[in-house]
Amino acid sequence: MARNTPTAAVKQTRFDAGGLERVQRRTLRTLMGGIVPGGAAMSSAYSSAAILGEELSGSETMGGVAASGLTLGAALTAIPLARFMVAHGRRPGIAGGYVIAAGGAALCLISALAGTYPLLIVGMMCVGLGYSGNMAARFAAADLAEEPGTAIGTLIWASTFGSVLGPTVGFGPARSFATAIGLDELAGPYLLSILLFSLAALVVGTFLRPDPLEVSGGIGRDETKPPLRSFIHPILKSSDGRLAVGSMMTGHVVMVGVMTMVPIHLRSGGNELSVVGYVISLHIIGMYALSPIVGRLADRIGAHRLIAVGGLLLAFGAEVAAHNEAHESLEAFIGMFVIGVGWNCGLVASSTLLVRTFTGDDRVGIQGLADLCMTAAGASAGMIAGFFMAATTFHHLSHTAVVFGLIPTLIVLARWVGKRRGQGR
Repeated sequence: MARNTPTAAVKQTRFDAGGLERVQRRTLRTLMGGIVPGGAAMSSAYSSAAILGEELSGSETMGGVAASGLTLGAALTAIPLARFMVAHGRRPGIAGGYVIAAGGAALCLISALAGTYPLLIVGMMCVGLGYSGNMAARFAAADLAEEPGTAIGTLIWASTFGSVLGPTVGFGPARSFATAIGLDELAGPYLLSILLFSLAALVVGTFLRPDPLEVSGGIGRDETKPPLRSFIHPILKSSDGRLAVGSMMTGHVVMVGVMTMVPIHLRSGGNELSVVGYVISLHIIGMYALSPIVGRLADRIGAHRLIAVGGLLLAFGAEVAAHNEAHESLEAFIGMFVIGVGWNCGLVASSTLLVRTFTGDDRVGIQGLADLCMTAAGASAGMIAGFFMAATTFHHLSHTAVVFGLIPTLIVLARWVGKRRGQGR
């Protein structure tokens, strides 16, 4: 597989080097302007889904299933969204995802008001398309970048502001507003999500011009509809491709599995909704705030080392969270923050490795398949976590997450040992 920078594909376009740099800066600014409200909308909807689902169904398990609807929806739409962007560009794909997500938040709002659990599942699956849009945005940031790790890290960093504000405002002022106008308190986060997803769609739809995928020559390169296996085979044949996708999957399993059940665990001990919101907010700070540093490290020290570090952090954070008693919150704050940092290291490093490994016409489809695998793993973890916690405890769930978190680190270590042995012969 050819290893060249993404900008190599645009040498013959109408843009010179200076023009490409200006387009890249505009692309990053626009994507940041969309991902901030989009991230806030998504985190507001997600952080309240498990609690609303438990209230509507009377079951912790069903609460976890409701929250996992987001990752399930994202998994189901990752490949269709990638194919749509290959045909039409990043701009309509990402903006359209936000529009559908706003509609999904509206369904969740109706679910909260009408007390209808199935509608919550459908709504969260539609919100998942907004998540797919956010994930696709990180690859859009790298379409024209000479240093993809730095570009991806910068964009993910911008998610910090919206994603932290989402649960904080959703469980705070938005909840108060909902009760003030006579609605259920959990309607507040979804009112906020509708507003912010709409704003994100407006920003991206209006200002992401020129489309970075069009500039890089990635639109309309293949008039046929390639089968899914055409994206699977390149990943399976590449050791770096397998490592990148595997790291994304395990990171998502740990992050989603533990984060989905933390709100229910804390609420069972009598913690207020505001405490739950602060724990999730600090977790999201860990997920996004250090992204510029992580992205630069991915470009400087290499994605492989950073993937190994991310796995260690995931395991350590899950172990700390496992020691949190339901009526307390300190270990939840610390553990969820560290899990967030570990997830960030894995995501940024893995995304950078994908961008550098796959540079051909099929790169967008491969990126979509990687997101499909990641979000499917997260959706499975969210659903299984509900059943697991119902059968055992939150402590057992978090201890299990420790094992999953170590998998990428062990793979990188095994490859390193094998390479050293090969060199010694």
